[in-house]
Amino acid sequence: MTVPAPGLPARVRIHEVGARDGLQNEKTAVPTEVKAEFVRRLAGAGLTTIEATSFVHPKWVPQLADAEQLFPLLADVDAALPVLVPNERGLDRALALGATRIAVFGSATETFASRNLNRTVAESLAMFEPVVARAREGGAHVRGYLSMCFGDPWEGAVPVHQVVSVAKALLDLGCDELSLGDTIGVATPGHVQALLSALNEAGVTTDRIGVHFHDTYGQALSNTLAALRHGVTTVDASAGGLGGCPYAKSATGNLATEDLVWMLDGLGIETGVDLAALTATSVWMAERLGRPSPSRTVRALSHKE
Repeated sequence: MTVPAPGLPARVRIHEVGARDGLQNEKTAVPTEVKAEFVRRLAGAGLTTIEATSFVHPKWVPQLADAEQLFPLLADVDAALPVLVPNERGLDRALALGATRIAVFGSATETFASRNLNRTVAESLAMFEPVVARAREGGAHVRGYLSMCFGDPWEGAVPVHQVVSVAKALLDLGCDELSLGDTIGVATPGHVQALLSALNEAGVTTDRIGVHFHDTYGQALSNTLAALRHGVTTVDASAGGLGGCPYAKSATGNLATEDLVWMLDGLGIETGVDLAALTATSVWMAERLGRPSPSRTVRALSHKE
């Protein structure tokens, strides 16, 4: 039953991360053709932005070592297909295959920057500077991911002003949009509201902000609703609730796209996503991975069938 609530956007763009963030942690190699079919099915379900892969060194994320083989298989997919690039070498690989949307991945904390990028926060920003500049010169859209925006497993709570400082630095490099990551899932709605307000006060407009919540403590949907009430209209989610982060052991699954769509459908917020087709896609992928989807909505709807 659709019951709209006041103060919410009419439409939300879902930035689907299942094919990249969702699969990167899988221990068993997922065949390239299965990944390609996953992306095709996600697009068929109505998702218009689907993060396809990452052009990172295979040593660091072996699951995504087939980026060069996968990306050309997606030429016929009717969706924006952003790819993650860690440095100029990754950018070269992505641009050579015709990628038009790229993403860089920064950290709001020094410890995670060191563990994930082997650099300080300042050094990582310096590494991204030519990547963003060259991508923009080539006409590519650039997204800046900022991880550990609410808490860090080594440093604890992350001060809002610290997050704002790094977020502004990423945007100042030339990123078109920013995705705020709750990498270990510790955010709560008041914290979300405080960070978004602080970013606005620092001159960052809400239309440049996306949110990326993990469901470690069951807070992802409530945090998303807080962001929507603030005016955010870009929400990251992962089909079937796949994924975590290989460099933060306490990071459990992403917000499941089906759980998000169920809530948005109920609120009368448009997404363009066919929930039944999306659920069928996640059931199909879960069968390929050999385990059930962690998404509550997938479990509920597939059980009904």
